[in-house]
Amino acid sequence: MSFLDSMNITGSALTAERFRMDIALQNLANQNTTRTASGEPYRRKQVVFRERGISFQDSLRTAAAKVEGGGVRVTQVVESQRDFIPVYDPNHPDANEEGYVMMPNVNTTEERIDLMGASNAYEANLTALKLVQSLALKALEIGK
Repeated sequence: MSFLDSMNITGSALTAERFRMDIALQNLANQNTTRTASGEPYRRKQVVFRERGISFQDSLRTAAAKVEGGGVRVTQVVESQRDFIPVYDPNHPDANEEGYVMMPNVNTTEERIDLMGASNAYEANLTALKLVQSLALKALEIGK
């Protein structure tokens, strides 16, 4: 694995985790949105990651066992199919004839935990990137 591959892998992880944080923040921002363009309440979104490049398992099968590319990428953003949360509020403009408003299926605690996990993974990858940078600088000092 080359020096640039290490930076590309870490960079892809930083990009993916940043996107995951953006989606969690979007979910938190829309936790009270009772009507979207489709006419229903906002649905919680989740990010799906996939390995980029050759898989580790495939690299073990090859004779060279060289991992090229690598990293992670976002393959899709899926909407949660959990039920909406009925809240009794007969004065709300979106209330049904029984006085219930269907609220988004966003759980604040779940979003905060997801945000913390993405933030921790982002910081870990940033630390790895700094380590690769430090190793490169040490390698350059060898020639002095």
